[in-house]
Amino acid sequence: MRNIVTVSVLALVFFLLSSNRLEYRKDYKVRTVVIDAGHGGKDNGCNGKVSHEADVALSLALQVGKLIETNLPDVKVVYTRKTDTFVELIDRAGIANKNNADLFISIHLNSGPAAAYGTETYSMGLHTSKGNLDVAKRENSVILHEDNYKENYGGFDPNSPQSHILFTLHQSAYMDNSLRFAQKVENEFKHRVGRSSRGVKQAGFLVLWKSYMPSVLIECGFLTNPTEEKFLNDKTGQSYMASGIYRAFKDYKKELEAMN
Repeated sequence: MRNIVTVSVLALVFFLLSSNRLEYRKDYKVRTVVIDAGHGGKDNGCNGKVSHEADVALSLALQVGKLIETNLPDVKVVYTRKTDTFVELIDRAGIANKNNADLFISIHLNSGPAAAYGTETYSMGLHTSKGNLDVAKRENSVILHEDNYKENYGGFDPNSPQSHILFTLHQSAYMDNSLRFAQKVENEFKHRVGRSSRGVKQAGFLVLWKSYMPSVLIECGFLTNPTEEKFLNDKTGQSYMASGIYRAFKDYKKELEAMN
């Protein structure tokens, strides 16, 4: 209990310092975004009947990045991967931190019963339902592909609800802006792309854990749903999804910079 209280106090201090720093940076600009295509290489992620999460996520990530590079030339776009390679979760956040990113976007596809459908965007936070925990556990199980995951993640157990809860404290300093961007993504998907939105949610994702900036994980749909899998592998469908994420980013950037 004592250790948990200590961690909570440190998280609160970090939150206050970070909030103060952001509030008084009058010249604040969104200059760098890191786009993370989930899974890759030896890790396929979830599977549909004809496609793998790693491949669809990469295609979407590259398209989102291209839209930002083309239309917002003042923004530097960094990718955690641009090919079918395996990148450890801790290194994905490390890339964002090394590049002093202003926003970290991790793109994924969901898995569930064949009847499950819709998009959902997550920020780091406490699990408000078993469903949120199940998604986090599935995405976090990627670390089992890593050689030294127990050392890298402080003994984190991807099957333990308690482990997930402790890891949510770190991102508290960036919660407001993470949720701000997440809501814009889901609004785009629902009102502009015409997708069914399952809403903005919170859960303990390792890929967001050590990122020192607002961060979200986007589940773009269920590859286990035949209709959604077809849409998410279609060239036009992917274009709609990528455009939705791009518009959300553009609006987020404009809104934050207007607060100066």
